[in-house]
Amino acid sequence: MLTKLKVKDVMNKQVITVPPTEDVIFAFEKLMKHKISSLPILDGDKLVGIVTATDLGHNLILDKYELGTTVEEVMVEKVIYVSPEDDLVTAVRKMHEYGSDDGIINQLVVLDNHELVGIVSDGDIIRSIEV
Repeated sequence: MLTKLKVKDVMNKQVITVPPTEDVIFAFEKLMKHKISSLPILDGDKLVGIVTATDLGHNLILDKYELGTTVEEVMVEKVIYVSPEDDLVTAVRKMHEYGSDDGIINQLVVLDNHELVGIVSDGDIIRSIEV
């Protein structure tokens, strides 16, 4: 089943992003408002990083950010991604392989020729499985 479906078949094409200059507080508010777990960071059309709700929320609670901290200062620059043509097994393997502390990456950006074209979540993949 997962080898037959491609990322493009289940990905969300409506990707919510922020620029590198976005304040971490506003980025976190956007994550909560849209009920998503990560925000790709675009500088123009170029993907330059990603921030997650877990990281931002944890550090906001611990008061680790100074007033005016931007996502550029705290983003992860090495973004794990998949292609729209990759099968879902490839996506699941990447989610598992690049997760930390025995966890998984919940969302992967989808790049086509270095252009952001979508995002695929673990939930998107689970919903695609016919039981």
